[in-house]
Amino acid sequence: SDLETAAAIKHMHVKRACRYLKNVIAKKEVVPFTKYNGAVGRKAQAKAFGVTQGRWPAKSAEFLLQLIKNAESNAEFKGLDTDHLVIEHIMVNAAPKMRRRTYR
Repeated sequence: SDLETAAAIKHMHVKRACRYLKNVIAKKEVVPFTKYNGAVGRKAQAKAFGVTQGRWPAKSAEFLLQLIKNAESNAEFKGLDTDHLVIEHIMVNAAPKMRRRTYR
């Protein structure tokens, strides 16, 4: 769900992305699920994105909200105009695989 949430906020202005993620937490806007959408229910809110399936991943939204706020404060520290910031690139990687253990 992190991948779907990140894809949803890509190319958004930072203020709009923060508002969108807060709406996702409040279940007012949906995150469209396009790639990993097996057994994902259909939602009427997903029609705004041209898909039928979506969810409201609260943990992903909270994590990305903190990440955006951090990036915004970094830009402000560098002297950039924070009103015109756009999320151009966002990437989500898989966590490293844990070692297998045999419990006896």
